Amino acid sequence: MDRYILSFDCGTQSTRAMIFDERGNLIDKEKVQFSPYFSECEGYAEQYAEVYWDSFCAASKGLRARNEGLWQNIIGVAVTTMRDVGICLDENMQPLRPCIMWLDRREAKCKKMLPFKSRFLFSLSGMRETVEKNMRDCRLNWIQENEPEIWARTKKFVLYSAYINYLLTGELKDSVASTIGHIPLDYKKKKWMKRNHLQRACFGKLTDDMLYPIVEAGEILGHITRAAAESTGIPAGLPVIAAGSDKGCETIGTGTTALDVASLSFGTTSTLQLTTDHYVEPYPFLPAYPSVYPGRYNPEIIVYRGYWMVTWFINEFLKRDEQDSSTPEHDLDEAMSKIPPCCDGLYAEPFWSPTLKRPEAKGALIGFNETHTKIHIYRALLEGIDFALLDGLKGLEAKTGVKVKRLMVSGGGAQSDVVCQMTADLFGIPVVRCSTFETSGLGAAICAFVGLKCFAGYDEAIAAMVHHQQTFEPDPQRHEIYRHFYETVYAPSYRTIKPLFHRIEKFRRG
Repeated sequence: MDRYILSFDCGTQSTRAMIFDERGNLIDKEKVQFSPYFSECEGYAEQYAEVYWDSFCAASKGLRARNEGLWQNIIGVAVTTMRDVGICLDENMQPLRPCIMWLDRREAKCKKMLPFKSRFLFSLSGMRETVEKNMRDCRLNWIQENEPEIWARTKKFVLYSAYINYLLTGELKDSVASTIGHIPLDYKKKKWMKRNHLQRACFGKLTDDMLYPIVEAGEILGHITRAAAESTGIPAGLPVIAAGSDKGCETIGTGTTALDVASLSFGTTSTLQLTTDHYVEPYPFLPAYPSVYPGRYNPEIIVYRGYWMVTWFINEFLKRDEQDSSTPEHDLDEAMSKIPPCCDGLYAEPFWSPTLKRPEAKGALIGFNETHTKIHIYRALLEGIDFALLDGLKGLEAKTGVKVKRLMVSGGGAQSDVVCQMTADLFGIPVVRCSTFETSGLGAAICAFVGLKCFAGYDEAIAAMVHHQQTFEPDPQRHEIYRHFYETVYAPSYRTIKPLFHRIEKFRRG
């Protein structure tokens, strides 16, 4: 009898319910979309927790309706979610306000100074400005300052993944590999920060009793309650197994466990992750995240709003006939393949949202001339994401002392042959695409099968469940064009225009 895992991938714009077997086959999936966020002020991004739960339930019930025949063969449930979405819960574990999302750009004032020891050591290391920005970006600090009545009623401050697991099992517990965000986790030790930790003061009035137990990926978090079964259609009593964040599950779902392989995700947030057996920070005070794979870490390079820019470009600059059934991305890819590498000198700085390393960051398109078209702009945006990830990868390679030899790609952009080939040419190494695009869901399913002892460990599960569909080899001539452009134009570009970004921000703030 075949055994199945029910896997959920809860993202920014949709929830997907999936059924995987022990061979890594995606049997079926149900996708429920929703508006990614609402915004009451410029830079705000919030969503109601009820939207997430309602879409979860709808996706689960929709999937069950088509798969009644195998539903009783499901042996476990695993959930992966987007990261850094904070939720305030009251004493009855009910949300007190909308969730503040990862792409929210509000800032706390944080007028209360850090303890002298922290200020001194951060100043000594040259990272005081970075740490203070981290404090301002911390949403729970903003809530403490601006909504003290909400904070006074907050019994628990949890991340999205912990909240969903609680609704399924009635137990507030989560995977350490999902606990990624502006929250006091000691990423190196994979435990909550102690009160005397140098950075603990950055989280204001958050107390230990407002946090919750965290466990390793693969451990059983609890079992589906009768109430959850009624809401979702999932059989009561099924075990819920700890998985990891969406990016962490993508990394394990592509089989990226060796140090000379990188996982590249072309998602709303575009990322590049390594899997290391020791703790390596990509930049000072930007932690390496706990890996789904036991005892390992995922140092990561991030381009916020990465493939969000594709959606933005299509919505803002393309008009389509509603009777046209073809996808805009397919049409653009076909046209983009005829544009030469580096777009005749047009390139993008893709940092449309500030980052820890680049708090002043803005997006920019540079190098226009009269021959450029909308297709040049489209390709320049995609190349800009790749250039930024390549730039970060070079830094990681220098820190680890290991040269990456292959890229495992996932996310929406990985469905495009043109994007995969362009990435291989730009990085100069083979790009490998998996047989399923749902690598986050597959990674969560791997966690569940391992946790339920269907495999001896992650290596055995990955060998059985991760299958590679196609490899894109780099073209030497195109790679040489990209290499020269990166070294002479892109690499020094940000330092040159950085002062302008400071002036632009000063102008915007009046």
